[in-house]
Amino acid sequence: MPIPFQIRHAQLLFHTTRRNNTYFCNNSYSFSKPQQTHDRNDLKFVHGKKLLKDLSTWGIGGPCKHFIQVFDQTQLASAIRYCHENSIRFIIIGKGSNCLFDDLGFDGCVILNRIDFLERKEHGVFRVGSGFRFNKLGKQCSNEGFAGLEFAGGIPGTVGGAIFMNAGANGQETADAVESVEIVTKDGKFQRLERADLSFGYRLTPFQTMQELAAIVAVTFQLQRSESSKMRQLEYLERRRKSQPISERTAGSVFQNPPYLGVAAAKLIEEAGLKGFRVGGAMVSEIHANFFINSGGSTSQDMLTLIAVVKEKVDRKFGVQLKEEVLHISPYCNDVKPNKDVTFEGRKIDTHCL
Repeated sequence: MPIPFQIRHAQLLFHTTRRNNTYFCNNSYSFSKPQQTHDRNDLKFVHGKKLLKDLSTWGIGGPCKHFIQVFDQTQLASAIRYCHENSIRFIIIGKGSNCLFDDLGFDGCVILNRIDFLERKEHGVFRVGSGFRFNKLGKQCSNEGFAGLEFAGGIPGTVGGAIFMNAGANGQETADAVESVEIVTKDGKFQRLERADLSFGYRLTPFQTMQELAAIVAVTFQLQRSESSKMRQLEYLERRRKSQPISERTAGSVFQNPPYLGVAAAKLIEEAGLKGFRVGGAMVSEIHANFFINSGGSTSQDMLTLIAVVKEKVDRKFGVQLKEEVLHISPYCNDVKPNKDVTFEGRKIDTHCL
């Protein structure tokens, strides 16, 4: 999952949100040639070599202009400051399980979040780094007899990504177990936000529109003792294994479930006859229709076209406009217009910079 990120360039700041699934960025024109790795204040930057397909569960994406891994909040703040001082747009990612990188790569800095500590503050209270694997956290807490994150055992992403999008399954949501969230602002200040001051909804969080946010650093969870948490977590995981293509290269659910309809996006896609539908190397899963697979050699354009075609066909058949849950990270955008055209079978289809 991608965690909250911003893009800085020539004193302009554009902040992505999942509310409208639009990627905001300003114009840029060329990538620099590959350079050597260099260190700056204990930060090791790699230039022009890192392939984004290696950072994505979809296995799609070209090279980024700059790449850096950070292992604590001080390094994260330093990396953000470096990008700001050098007018470099940047993104911060975790496991890359909910994003689509472009084949052209990213004309900026990709900051890989490796802040993966786990602290037990008191009985049932866990403070966790935003780069900690969310499925590992769900399994560990459930095995220790605590309820609230059983659903997380099958979600491939990070704690930061989960809180940013309020990930959920099996009637549980991340927000239900949150006590507080620690963030770093775009001016380098660290803040602790209490749960009572945060408003969450279905795949909606205040972090998606928080203008001062640079990144989520840590989350504290308050869990309840439960003798059945381990059994429940195993049941959820087994259900997931049977109903989702967990051995394939996917990005998780592509679309949000339509609110108030009482029907899942996967059901609509299946009823539209799209299971197994393919565009190039991108394919709708035969097991779960809301999972799109890189079946081998899929390009970002293959996946974008598949998403657009599925949206159009579902809308045409049911009058329902599906909203993307995945985020397309474009190498650069000329403006903030949400729509662009792709061509499929000789006709133009509107799609989004997800």
